[in-house]
Amino acid sequence: MTRIALVTGANRGLGRATALALARQGFGVVAASRSGDSDIVHAIVDAGGEAIAVRVDVADPASIDAATASALAGIDEKWNADTIDVLVNNAGVGLFAPLGAITAEDVDTTFAVNVRGPLLLTQALVPHLSQGASIVNVSSSLSRHVSPATSVYAASKKALETLTRSLALELGPRGIRVNSIAPGPTATDFNGGAMRDSVAMRTALSEQTALGRVGDPDDIADAITALVSSELRWTTGERIEVSGGVSM
Repeated sequence: MTRIALVTGANRGLGRATALALARQGFGVVAASRSGDSDIVHAIVDAGGEAIAVRVDVADPASIDAATASALAGIDEKWNADTIDVLVNNAGVGLFAPLGAITAEDVDTTFAVNVRGPLLLTQALVPHLSQGASIVNVSSSLSRHVSPATSVYAASKKALETLTRSLALELGPRGIRVNSIAPGPTATDFNGGAMRDSVAMRTALSEQTALGRVGDPDDIADAITALVSSELRWTTGERIEVSGGVSM
């Protein structure tokens, strides 16, 4: 029977790389994104895998309910299955500003997407997770080290890590593992693609990293596929940083 993985924010960046990596490991992938873009599905199929696209806005509880129904219907139709084996809560938002420029809307939006969204989506999908399923919440190295103008984003990721530990304890009796991956600086289109497109920014951050470079999306995706594998079956409630040793 095909193992099923659902990845949020799967249309770009870390989510896209993770969806492709899981497909290479033989997972049928539910590629969930706010746009419902099927481009990632085509990429997976072209590489010999199987996938379906689902539209979800994790900041909208009604969208989560609709996406859950759509995903389950698609899984049944595509793979004749009724459970999900891997959930990757990757969708996130970064609204960066110094203290004097932070707005209430910034705080509400950041926590709605980065904390409430993963919580409510996990809640909706838990009845449909297989025995021994694996959940990965995508955090950030900024939950460990400080950086100017990132207070709200960093706080939301720290909250997500605490949520991860709580859910690991609560879902442990079903053999469900819940962990967080904390990427360091990675060259994606996140935050307008600044790190991907700015040579100066990548150079400055590389100098702060033990391995001497910023991350590539595949660095993070491969760590996620390793974490959900049977080789790490005894790992739950953990925060695993994948940052190349930034700000040691």
